[in-house]
Amino acid sequence: MLKKLPKDFIMGGATAAYQCEGSTDVDGKGQVAWDQFLVEKGRYSANPASDFYNQYAVDIALCKKFKIDSIRMSISWSRIFPNGYGEINHKGVEYYHKVFAECKKQGVIPFVTLHHFDTPKSLFDDGDFLNRKNIDYFVDYAKFCFEEFTEVYYWSTFNEIYPVASNQYLLGSFPPEVQFDIAKTVTCLHNMMYAHARAVNVFKEGNYAGEIGVVHSLETKYPASESLKDRHAAALDDALSIKFLLDATYFGYYSPETMELVNEILAANSQTVEIDEEDFIEMKKASNRNDFLGINNYGSHWVKAYDGESKLHYNTTGEKGTQVYQIKGIGERIVREDLPKTDWDWIIYPKGLYDLLIRIKNEYPNYNKIFITENGLGYKDEFEEGIIMDDARIDYVRQHFNSIADACEEGVNVAGYFIWSLMDVFSWVNGYTKRYGLFYIDFETQKRYPKESAYWYKFVSETKTII
Repeated sequence: MLKKLPKDFIMGGATAAYQCEGSTDVDGKGQVAWDQFLVEKGRYSANPASDFYNQYAVDIALCKKFKIDSIRMSISWSRIFPNGYGEINHKGVEYYHKVFAECKKQGVIPFVTLHHFDTPKSLFDDGDFLNRKNIDYFVDYAKFCFEEFTEVYYWSTFNEIYPVASNQYLLGSFPPEVQFDIAKTVTCLHNMMYAHARAVNVFKEGNYAGEIGVVHSLETKYPASESLKDRHAAALDDALSIKFLLDATYFGYYSPETMELVNEILAANSQTVEIDEEDFIEMKKASNRNDFLGINNYGSHWVKAYDGESKLHYNTTGEKGTQVYQIKGIGERIVREDLPKTDWDWIIYPKGLYDLLIRIKNEYPNYNKIFITENGLGYKDEFEEGIIMDDARIDYVRQHFNSIADACEEGVNVAGYFIWSLMDVFSWVNGYTKRYGLFYIDFETQKRYPKESAYWYKFVSETKTII
């Protein structure tokens, strides 16, 4: 018997400003760190990306045509405030009003994120979220958006707080390319969660219409074996990447168990962190004010004990078997040879999403409701005279829909799903070779082509039946 999704389940497509808009230096937009970083590294450019800055009407019309209820998008902070604060760029404000007007015209719901890896460069160069002053600037920017863009009902404060902190200060795959600094990682995580809490409180106390939440990247950690050492390594990895975030979101503080594990990681690296207890006042106030939790989920991890020095290799080429993840004080993420993997070494394990959803229901009962805000398959799509058969993507999403349906049967309130991505977009570390979209983009002509998955997704949206 075919499984079904809830009848009022939102079927969306996800994007992000820097990854789809292009036009990074037009109409008064301020710089972000990526602009300079990509040039210095001699990498691909985020221009034109998917040219959403000019093609937004085309993409929103495709949403309507293919029964995609909602577009998850982000506002580029530096299009509104080129320096992160102070002078307002009215052309940027006008642009987003035009996008939201087009959404209304086509009957597509905008689901808007305030920060998606793109702090204005002036603030980034001043320490990004390690600098407490930048929290104030973020909250001011959030308040401006709440008051200005009354067309928006769904707001997310941040996209993927853990990858912001870990990619900048632990893995070093994002600027400023710092590696193995656990103290900076934890400080960034906390400061962003504090900024989230403050923005939520501004939203609720301002009585703005709509709903607000946060989007976390959450991927289940399993022990590589049942040995006590491997189980402890998985618990350490989980504490830093999941429990620290969910405790902050839904408790408004960090449980003693979570802090014991995080402090163990810090101590193993001869580092410490001081957290201002006053922050918990705002965080506790916000903990029961989140209207939803957004979850970005692409896979799961198996962790074994590891006693050596930290070593990393991030697979950016799609050459299978090249990923290495060994972190001192935490553990080693191993390869499961018995499970399928993407070309980028991401393990495909849909039950990990089911286990995560059940866990949140049990451990954080005030979660309210959940949107799967990103999930999808990065794939080397083959383009044959305008026809793109992406059965692997369909199978990937189908399996995850089945896990969502199973969790809903167990009483988890999952309200919607946003495939990453609506159309092919620029990738932060992979450029244009790793495609995720329902719509194939010829990046030279900017012409859109529906993939096989787009037609399948349309059927599921119309019928809520997982075929």
